[in-house]
Amino acid sequence: MFHKIVQVYPTDDFKVYIYFIDGKIKLFDAKELIEQGLFKLLKDKKKFKKTCTVINDTLAWDLSGKRDPYECLDLDSEELYKKCPEVKEPNLNTALS
Repeated sequence: MFHKIVQVYPTDDFKVYIYFIDGKIKLFDAKELIEQGLFKLLKDKKKFKKTCTVINDTLAWDLSGKRDPYECLDLDSEELYKKCPEVKEPNLNTALS
């Protein structure tokens, strides 16, 4: 089964709530990731949050603003589904602040 991501919500503490098509919500902590390679481009909180999106059914950061899958940083939705802990619906008033 392909674990399609339908929505993401990034937070100020470099975490992302990931909503999968099967209704599960997972929480990805990107703190270590933003210290590596090209992902260092996301160390600015505003950029991390502003560019975080879903492209090709997975978590991505649209650095070009063109929604081009070849010009984004993305992660494997299957790995995210397997490795990220499942969480309850976040209180978006505090999660997105």
